[in-house]
Amino acid sequence: MSYLTDLKRAVGHGSAREGTMRHWAMTKSSVALLILTPLFIFTFGPMLGEPHDEVLAYFSRPFPAIVAGLMIVVGFMHFKTGIQMVIEDYMHGLAREYTIIATTCLSYAAAAVGVFALARMAL
Repeated sequence: MSYLTDLKRAVGHGSAREGTMRHWAMTKSSVALLILTPLFIFTFGPMLGEPHDEVLAYFSRPFPAIVAGLMIVVGFMHFKTGIQMVIEDYMHGLAREYTIIATTCLSYAAAAVGVFALARMAL
């Protein structure tokens, strides 16, 4: 028989007070991706199959480089937040913590590589 009250059982397992902030961040990044995706498709699409020198010249212009950079950064940060929410919902224990760390590092690394490659083309 347990002598714990409902309050005592709930202490330490309550709200982390970040759910609303994470939901708001996902909503903002979703709206940003809603705008950026067509822009990215219309700026990146014409360069598919073009020679390397022409692609470098195209992405050295400010508008295509900025659109591609924003798409990379916002897309990977949206992925990071979304996959973290999925992992928190479906994994438990120490594996959950390691998986969150691994996917966060993967997201930041992929965004950094993408921005570096874009900066290398643009400069």
